[in-house]
Parts: sequence; C-alpha cells; structure tokens
Amino acid sequence: MAPQSPRGHGSAYGSAGVDYDTLDAGKRNALTEALATSGLLAAGGGRALDDSRGEPAFVFEVGGQTLGFVLETLGTKSIIARQLEATLGVQGYDAVAYDTVAAIVNDLCCVGALPLVVNAYFATGSSDWYANGERNAALLSGWRRACEDAGATWGGGESPALAGLVSSDDIELAGSAVGLVPSGRDPILGAELMPGDEIVLVASSGLHTNGASLARRVAARLLDGYGTLLPSGRSFGEAVLDPSVIYVPLVRALLARDLPVHYLSHITGHGLLKLMRPRRELGYEIRSLPEVPEVLAFLVEHAGLSPEAAYSTFNMGTGFAVYCAAGSGAEVVALATGLGLGAQLAGTVTPGPRRVVLSEVGVEFESDDLDLTPRG
Repeated sequence: MAPQSPRGHGSAYGSAGVDYDTLDAGKRNALTEALATSGLLAAGGGRALDDSRGEPAFVFEVGGQTLGFVLETLGTKSIIARQLEATLGVQGYDAVAYDTVAAIVNDLCCVGALPLVVNAYFATGSSDWYANGERNAALLSGWRRACEDAGATWGGGESPALAGLVSSDDIELAGSAVGLVPSGRDPILGAELMPGDEIVLVASSGLHTNGASLARRVAARLLDGYGTLLPSGRSFGEAVLDPSVIYVPLVRALLARDLPVHYLSHITGHGLLKLMRPRRELGYEIRSLPEVPEVLAFLVEHAGLSPEAAYSTFNMGTGFAVYCAAGSGAEVVALATGLGLGAQLAGTVTPGPRRVVLSEVGVEFESDDLDLTPRG
C-alpha cells in the first residue's frame, strides 16, 4: 500500500473543522521563535536543552537538576460533558478534569520527568458556570484524583471568566506542570534509539483527549445521538467520556527498575503517526496491534474512515509507547501488566528511512506526514 499523504491523515480532522496541517505549521513557527530565547536561561544559572524542542515537554537544567515543563489542553471534550449533563449527570466533568491532567502528565513523563506540581486553567464564559455546586465539585474532584494518581501536587491555577470568547455554558480546561528527571539520569530524548530496539504498546481506555470534535460530529448524525448503544450495551456518550489512562506510574516504575528505555511516546493527536516522533532516520515496524476499543471502532465505522485515516486520527487502542533496548521488551510488558495496564511487545525499530509500518492493517506512514521540527 502506498504511504498515506500528509493531507490524507488530516482529512478526518478537516471534516470536523480542525486543520492539522495548518496547526503543525504554526507549531513549527512558534518553536523557531522559542528557540531564539534559549540563551536567556543562562542569566538565571540555567541551560535550555534545545534537543527537547518539539518533544512532548521542554527540558532545562538549573541548580544541578534537570527539569521538564509542559502545558496542555483538553480540547473540546468538555463540550461533550455539557451535552450529556442532562442524561449522565455532572460526573462527566469529573472525567474531563481527569483527562486534562492525564494529557499534561503523560506528555511530561515522556522526557523522563516525573511530575512535581500541576497547575490548572479553568476558563468559562461566565462566572455563573460555578453556581452549580455539584458540577463544580465533580470538576475539582476529578482534577484532584488525577493529581493523586500522578503523584503530583496541585499547586493552584487560574479561572478567568471570558465573556464573548468562551460560551457561557462551557468551560475550557488546560494546565501546566513541572517535573524532575531523577538524579543521575539523562532526560529521555531519543538519542540512544537504534535499530533492533523493541517497541511496547500500552493500551488506551478509549478516546482519551483526542478526536472529540469528530465524535461530536458523528453524534450529531446519529438518530439517537449519544444515546446510541454500542455492542456491549453501553451508550456511545458514556463510552466517549471514559477517562484517559495516566501512564506516570509506569514511567516511574521503568526508571526505578533502571530499564534501558530509549524513548517514550504519548499517543494523542495524529494517532500512531506519533510513533515516529523521534527526529531520527529510523523506521518503526509494528507487527501486532492492540484490540481497538469498541467506541473507537464505532467512530471509525460511522465517520467512514479508511485504515490510514483511522490510525492517524485516533489512538486505536494504543495510549503510550515504550521503546527499549533489544531483549528488554518482555520485562516492560510484565511491569505494565503488574500495574494493571494492557501491554504487548508489538514491534521493533528498523534502519531508516523514517516511517511507521503497521503491517497488520497494511498501512504505512512516511516522515513528511509528521513534522514538528523547528525551522532555522
């Protein structure tokens, strides 16, 4: 099968009003401008690790310690929680708060930084949003629970009311975090990746935080909307709101066990294209894929997505990927399984060119499909 074109993987998002090609160009431009400020850290006795530019989190050194920093957003999934409030109650806000923290800390731990502090950003269109005490309590409960599961302190945050910018019925969720790379360890930035390394895929719980715009579009076309039943008997809306998995405990265990982990990838936007996030001329051959959660299979069917579009839009059952030295994949799988996570030794790193091969579904992606490298 011919490699999927860059425009092809964006088409599913495009139908939901999201143009990832344009967004990625904007990200590259922002990274280029950010790179120009790296030297300013020296004034405070620090040093920017510019090799982390374009990775899931920014890494810097100060005071003899290596730290990671990240800011992430939930996206539009909170709209689904609002749309389902009348039928499922306020607990959808517990789920999306948990999702937001998961998006933050899962990105942070990709560089080997374990979260210390998480801050919250809750933006509403009106302060009246908080008048519903049960809804607000659910939101706060989900955020706190996720911080506890990640082992991070909730430091504080900001909660602006943005009339005219955010709908008065909605809430925009985002946040930031700082984490510490354990003493004596280098950050995980892919420098040690080599052909022969093994790739372990760790299971997702469903939609996670990516693809909510397309899920809303599909729901609007269904006769019973979010109430449509899946094969298991659960409603589509209930399944869409399943909270994301937090992978920090796995990374913490990998580092504590001192396993030879060469790279970590949080599988979110762009789906399994994210398997080739390392900026190296290497290939990533996946011979065994996890079972696709029923909610994602349902979305793929009703959105009419090809395998190429499906695997570059949704996580399709893979929430996290661990790249480790040859012979250590089985131990990574055992460690993940012991933590209650589904995991499988799924493939290997190969010599270049840079590409992802999903042989089980006959899909191949090439390097031009995913380019977040800063220019200049």
